[in-house]
Amino acid sequence: MAARATWALASSDELLLADVIVAECVYVLESFYEVPRERVAELMRAAIALPAMKTLDPATLLRALEVYEVDRLDFAEAYLVAQAEATGVNQILSFDKTIDRISTVARHEP
Repeated sequence: MAARATWALASSDELLLADVIVAECVYVLESFYEVPRERVAELMRAAIALPAMKTLDPATLLRALEVYEVDRLDFAEAYLVAQAEATGVNQILSFDKTIDRISTVARHEP
């Protein structure tokens, strides 16, 4: 599968890397392959940087990966933080207290 995926990536002019696929890749790399967090972030940044790869908002994805790697939040929470920052909302409604590690957003419990 890896060889076929590599060939597809190398031979395509333009591909969409949807945010949900980044989340799925992070999950699979962490849970199934047990890839360390730092390497997962590195691999996903490399995928986003591929010339043929298009994303809807690369800056937000890269910020989510930064929060995921540096602040050690799960990718879903890191993505919420990045979205809250990007939209200027800066408020997150969540029971997940790990979000409190991020000073740029305020977490509120329902």
